[in-house]
Amino acid sequence: MKVAFETLGCKLNQYETDSIATTLSKRGWHPVAFQEDPRADAYVINTCTVTNKADRKSRNVLYRILRQAPPTAPVILTGCFVESSPDFSPGSDRVYLVDNSRKSSIPHLLEAHLAGEILDPRELAQDIFGFATPEQLFHTRTNIKIQDGCDNFCSFCIIPFVRGPGASRPARAVLEEARQALDGGARELVLTGVNMSRYRCPREEMPFPALVRDLLELPGSFRLRISSLEPDQLTPDFLELFAHPRMTPHLHLCLQSGSDRILRAMNRTYTSETYRRMIEGLRRETPLFNVTTDIIVGFPGETEKDFEESLLAIRDIRFGHVHTFPFSVRRGTGAAGLAGPISAAEKRRRSEAVLATAAEAKRTYRSSLVGGGEIVLVEKVTPSGSPGDGPGSGDIRAEGLGARYVPVRFSGESSRISPEPNRFYRVALEGIEAAGDDPVLTASLLDCYSP
Repeated sequence: MKVAFETLGCKLNQYETDSIATTLSKRGWHPVAFQEDPRADAYVINTCTVTNKADRKSRNVLYRILRQAPPTAPVILTGCFVESSPDFSPGSDRVYLVDNSRKSSIPHLLEAHLAGEILDPRELAQDIFGFATPEQLFHTRTNIKIQDGCDNFCSFCIIPFVRGPGASRPARAVLEEARQALDGGARELVLTGVNMSRYRCPREEMPFPALVRDLLELPGSFRLRISSLEPDQLTPDFLELFAHPRMTPHLHLCLQSGSDRILRAMNRTYTSETYRRMIEGLRRETPLFNVTTDIIVGFPGETEKDFEESLLAIRDIRFGHVHTFPFSVRRGTGAAGLAGPISAAEKRRRSEAVLATAAEAKRTYRSSLVGGGEIVLVEKVTPSGSPGDGPGSGDIRAEGLGARYVPVRFSGESSRISPEPNRFYRVALEGIEAAGDDPVLTASLLDCYSP
């Protein structure tokens, strides 16, 4: 039986999709990505609701699958869109709506459906941490969920309403899943959650830095990446972790605005100046530390001066990448009733200005890496020898992500590069090639590497 997956939104969704796919794979199913193989016996759509655009994409994916799928194939619609749209009707009795708390029970629901049982998804078991250790079905890197939910209630954000209050996974369960992932061949672990900096193990009272420290000391050849953090909890003991050779010199720290006035209206707990000092602290020991971020444009009442302060922050901080979002009204949030709405046309103009400024900052940052070294985890290998060459001849072209979360491409003799991905290599960065809005670093191979 073939099951097709479509995942929108965050790395937490990616983790949960990978886990569900792993469970079904172990039960004899064949998981595929919907984009690569749209014909299947069942479908799982893991949705996002962070913006109105995300809602539209979630609905559009559902309708596209209903048009293309065999008429008897069940379709599971889950994720944050389901939580934020309780009145949504899919218009088909073969669509199951599964909330986030019951997402880990989707394999049971699918198998019950195909056995002829009629189950109410609201009766499924609830467990936000009840996911199997993901195998590398869709991604080279392996996500590890350590936390869910959020108590911050930023005025623009609907996530506390759809993911619930902050909850931390027991440290023993996190460490055991990490061990299983490494035993299964994982070479990069990516910690995921909604608000990970607020992690505190429910029994051991273990704070986030202590959990990371224990993960770094697990046996194996791997590196550790933290997917996204709120910038209000970068304590000195956390910053010290980046001296460890397995920690990747990259963080996604959500700035949202360069204007202190807008940050206060957003209910953020830092100023633009304190954010900059945090980045200075990261780069004091590691000058080329890569910081990526989110910027919201068109928040109610955002003046041209406020907006210019965001552009200035992008230039000054030298972000390696910026996700930009036009402000989207989310029902029930604090910003939903604020005065001073910004027109759609003006939000588009500001988004385009942020994208242009961010593209310049990205190229500047990546160009600054040229001449140095990088450790690359290869995700794709392609033989580049002539078709008539014998075994072992020619070069292999390898592509992957460096420790700083930048794309790197290099070539080498087939005797020096494995034909299989998921290997570490040490390279010398020699140039940069334009590739749309994501320039790629080119490199020469030095040797294999083991963290």
